Amino acid sequence: MISTSMSVIVVLVALVNGARNDDIQPCAKIQTSSSVVHLGSPVTASCVIREDCPLVIGRAVHILWRLGDRFLPSSPVANESGRVSEVVIPSFNHTREFLTCCVRTSTYQVLEGVEIRAGYPPEAPQNLSCQTNLTTPNTLTCSWDPGQQETLLDTEYTLHTEIRDSNENHTYELLPGVHRYTIPRYGFVLFSDVKIYVKAVNELGEATSAPIILEPVSSAKFDPPTILKIQAVPKRYGCLKLSWSLSQQQVWMRNLQLNLEVRLTTADSSQRREQPILVNRVRPTRSVDRCRLLHGTQYLAQIRVRYQQSPWSEWSSSQSGVTLESAPTGRLDSWMRVSGDHMNKQHNILLFWKPSKQFRANGQNVSYIVSVKKQPGEDGKVCSTMGNYCTFQLPGGAKKVYLSAVNAAGKSSPTEVRIYLPKARAVISDVTVIPQDDRSLLVQWRSLLSSSLTGFVVEWSPLLQTDLFFTQFELTARNQTLLVITDSFEPYKPYGISVYPRFKDGIGLPQTVNAYSRQKAPSMVPKIQIKKIGKSHVEFTWDEIPLNQRNGIIQNYKVFYCDTKGPISVVNADLEKRRVVLRDLNTVSLYEAFMMVSTFGGSLNGSTIHFEIDSFDTVAVVAIVPVSVIGLFFMVIFIAMTSFSNNKRLKGHFWPAVPDPANSSIKRWTSESTQGSHLSLDNEEPNPMYLSHLSFLDDPVKLSKEDDDPWLSAEDTSDLGESICGSPFIPGYSGSNSDSVPYVTVTFSGPCSSPTPKDPHVYLRSESTQPLLETEESFSPKCYHNIASVGMQSEQRFFGPSHDSVPERVADPGILCDDFPFLRALSLRHTEID
Repeated sequence: MISTSMSVIVVLVALVNGARNDDIQPCAKIQTSSSVVHLGSPVTASCVIREDCPLVIGRAVHILWRLGDRFLPSSPVANESGRVSEVVIPSFNHTREFLTCCVRTSTYQVLEGVEIRAGYPPEAPQNLSCQTNLTTPNTLTCSWDPGQQETLLDTEYTLHTEIRDSNENHTYELLPGVHRYTIPRYGFVLFSDVKIYVKAVNELGEATSAPIILEPVSSAKFDPPTILKIQAVPKRYGCLKLSWSLSQQQVWMRNLQLNLEVRLTTADSSQRREQPILVNRVRPTRSVDRCRLLHGTQYLAQIRVRYQQSPWSEWSSSQSGVTLESAPTGRLDSWMRVSGDHMNKQHNILLFWKPSKQFRANGQNVSYIVSVKKQPGEDGKVCSTMGNYCTFQLPGGAKKVYLSAVNAAGKSSPTEVRIYLPKARAVISDVTVIPQDDRSLLVQWRSLLSSSLTGFVVEWSPLLQTDLFFTQFELTARNQTLLVITDSFEPYKPYGISVYPRFKDGIGLPQTVNAYSRQKAPSMVPKIQIKKIGKSHVEFTWDEIPLNQRNGIIQNYKVFYCDTKGPISVVNADLEKRRVVLRDLNTVSLYEAFMMVSTFGGSLNGSTIHFEIDSFDTVAVVAIVPVSVIGLFFMVIFIAMTSFSNNKRLKGHFWPAVPDPANSSIKRWTSESTQGSHLSLDNEEPNPMYLSHLSFLDDPVKLSKEDDDPWLSAEDTSDLGESICGSPFIPGYSGSNSDSVPYVTVTFSGPCSSPTPKDPHVYLRSESTQPLLETEESFSPKCYHNIASVGMQSEQRFFGPSHDSVPERVADPGILCDDFPFLRALSLRHTEID
């Protein structure tokens, strides 16, 4: 509280001292060695109190010193009044502070105060440089560095120029903190030397920079020049002529001799960028020739200029030109794959090539010819293409081919390529690929020692591209087991890399790996599919991630699962089988699971699925299925039976009505010959049935004794005979009725018109499997009979099922005819025939 009051008092004293007039005299006066001192230097001050100061009249005086809010020890000056005091500050470490002189009465009274500031003198400005702007209006801009040490005091900077030819001097004052100034056009002459320096001044001293003398035009930075035209020099291979000019605003200086730099690069960027070529003292009106370039090659040219030691201009825009073409030179590096039937010497060749370090295409449109003759012609040519590979079938007996490059100016010397057949030799193992950067991969491998080994071939291609154009290769020596391959590798894209051993007599088996220049997490996670659920386990499967969405080499599949209460469990899946089995699961528990797929570059989680384990095992589950199927089957049968019972036409289609021969009845006789006959009908029969039609057969061959059994002579009796008169019991009936099935067939030993035979007729029961009555219960007798005609032997022959095959005597055959109306109708038919 005391320090705050004293600070306020000091400020008030300063204000009062500044506002007082000449009539008011302060009670005391402070004298210091300096009010502005070097930071850290000592300061000495003295305080003298006036005799008429009302604060000390008639009182004992004790003078105190205060620096800011801190009291300082003082030493009174040896005098009688004791109203003079001195203080010494050994090191003043404040940038600015108040020093006050006080007396102690009932309180502390400030008599006088003074502000002391500290800092450093300015350093000489450094790195003074100036640059001329040649655009309208012309200016000269200078900048400098004020120094590393801050002065802590207000420092003023001024820029001075002295033009020697005109003896003109100019001084330019700068704002505080500004260390850059632009001199207007009237302050300099372009082609006259000018002396320029900077001066810095503050309360502790001043400093001046080292002067520079320059010709303003020599410090000018020109605008980027313009290439007017670039073309080949006639009759000079590998030379280009370049015409150029300054910008439109600086074209008035076209007579100056400037320094020029030319930079040339090949258009396909396959060649390394060449160092700029310096051309000294050249006028814009003069063209520049650049030679010793590749023949028939397109170049992109850029230039920049400067005057003497002035800054270089920016590079101009690119212009292209093509040197004169000549025939290709140098050899081609090649590599081939051979397939086909080696036993029959039918070889399919896939040949790749690329320029060697010595090869020069020397032309724009270069094609390649593969021939079996050293001097290729149409008869020996097997392939011609503008690409970097060729496929062909090797002619029989050929052991080598010749590869040549051709352009508009000529043809290169042929490169001999020997045919090396594949060999089943495996000497390469442990192929690894390590990314170096986005454009290079380090391939390493191990190889078994072999005296016939001559080297290796490293082949690579992008797996997402099927065109063989993207296949690249490198040849290495036999003692080299690592190679850095450089290409435009795309990150997150897979590449197949193969290493082949080369032997004296063939090519061995390769080792192939997949590689990425950079990896990241996959773009998708396959959906988990539940394949099987057991009593306490579940089996998951999933599809393979598409190659273009893997973004790296898959390291693992992890399945995370848990129930509503238990902790999370993790299972690693088989990479090849893409399946996993979760075991020891709790029954009647709802589980949730998801899969995480990882590469070297990251991981991605898939969607969550839910599943439940039932309390019964898979056998119980399987048992439920047949029960359901059987229930469904009975339901279908019930619906079908209901439909058939309500639809007589549909019922008749599947089960035609076949009457029982023992209990059938005739509703009506339509034939006039039968109107007088009265059949024994059962009038009480509730459902009279229409009879099936009759079929008569004439047996042209009399049955032999060995063939007495009619079942041996007629294997199929369901459709014997043909209806000759239709059914006599159905009005309007003619032909065969599809809704009826004959239940008996009568065979005769002679034609129908012949006299009555002595042998009895044979009746054959139909083989139809349809029921004879609508009801399931059959009223037919267990056996059926041959009815003897009048005058024939009275014995019945069983042709149906019977417990006794012994013939029995019949007392009255007529009674049987009454019991079997259908046979009675047959008897009537014979009567008509007779």
